Amino acid sequence: MGLHSLQPAEGSVNRDGKRLGRGQGSGKGGTAARGHKGAKSRSGYSKKIGFEGGQMPLQRRVPKFGFTNINRKNYQGINLEKLQELVDNKVITNEVSLDILIENGLVGKNDLVKILGNGELKASLKVSVHKFTASAKAAIEAAGGEAISL
Repeated sequence: MGLHSLQPAEGSVNRDGKRLGRGQGSGKGGTAARGHKGAKSRSGYSKKIGFEGGQMPLQRRVPKFGFTNINRKNYQGINLEKLQELVDNKVITNEVSLDILIENGLVGKNDLVKILGNGELKASLKVSVHKFTASAKAAIEAAGGEAISL
């Protein structure tokens, strides 16, 4: 160790930069590095989301149309062919529940599930989910299974 290799301990030297608004002699007095006038120079200023300097913001310029139903329920659809594929891969044997569908990554834990009638079902399954299409329910019962709505 020599004098040329000495340096202060990590974190001991604190350089926060110049202190603002402490007189003209400091070089950061007067306007305190905020420039002259305008909203940004005032205390309490915070830039609002979407603010465009007084110009009409894009969000207010573009036309609005249509309707979004806040009570809409979105169902995650699963086709009969997917259920048959699970049976073929020996993932399910005779019962299909929400837990099994979640485990296999077909639906999320908060999803509402609807069985759709696309494809062919050969296995006799007891399926319990939120909804069924008429064709899916008929196909499940024709294969000797049971369709239970939650």
